[in-house]
Amino acid sequence: MAAETRSVDDGKTLPDGLGQAIRETAADIARLLRAAADTTVPVPDSEWTVGEAAAHLAVANELMADLAAGRERPYGDGTPQSLAAANARSLAAFEERGAEPLAVMIEAQADGFLDAVARATADGTADRTLLTPLGPMDRSVLASYLLTHMLGHGYDLARALGRPHMIDRARVGLCLPFLLTAMPHVAVAGAGVTARYRLRVWGGAEFGVTFTDGAVDVTSAAPDPPDCTILTEPVTFLLIALGRCNPWRAMASGRVLAWGRRPWLAARFPTLFMAP
Repeated sequence: MAAETRSVDDGKTLPDGLGQAIRETAADIARLLRAAADTTVPVPDSEWTVGEAAAHLAVANELMADLAAGRERPYGDGTPQSLAAANARSLAAFEERGAEPLAVMIEAQADGFLDAVARATADGTADRTLLTPLGPMDRSVLASYLLTHMLGHGYDLARALGRPHMIDRARVGLCLPFLLTAMPHVAVAGAGVTARYRLRVWGGAEFGVTFTDGAVDVTSAAPDPPDCTILTEPVTFLLIALGRCNPWRAMASGRVLAWGRRPWLAARFPTLFMAP
């Protein structure tokens, strides 16, 4: 298995370090669970317990592994509401809440995902488009999706258990391909919203988000000129994108900075999306 998963990174199907980040994040989550004395502890700002959040991760990692293997797995219609409903149905059908069994499943399904990508790389099908819960993606973007999803719920588990989280600058950078792909699917800007944003992550990537009468366009290059430039500390950027951090508090603490012709648009930006 180790040789197969290494070939994913070596063969450049995935960006450098993404396969390793997936394995390490799954292992970090498994360690959190194995150290948990009680999986009935509630997750802050969530309706789930630790056991339910971990069960969701096990189910989701299996779904991602199946998608990477080319299997069709319908899961909602891409809207945040339908994904929430699909999550509820999957949890009701999956009864395991024990820390050790869930830790094993989360790691095994992450490895299964990477094995599936390695097989697709070997047979030349890795670039084929797959249908995912948040629209069409190739396996590289799907891997970024898997990492982002694990980091979001891994952060929740760490908070619930009073342990350090596993999000860092490097892993945030590897989440960006998915976040840029998903943003149009979770935009909720109403008609009449027109604005040109330049988004920058401290020490990392830059991209553009343009709203034209409510329609959104996400590009790898920033609009010129932008109405508003937003610069965000990397971990804060991901937590805001996943709905885990209050953007106004982040602005007040200096972790988000904004300037430009219409800097006040920065406060509005997070409200134009609904995290799935």
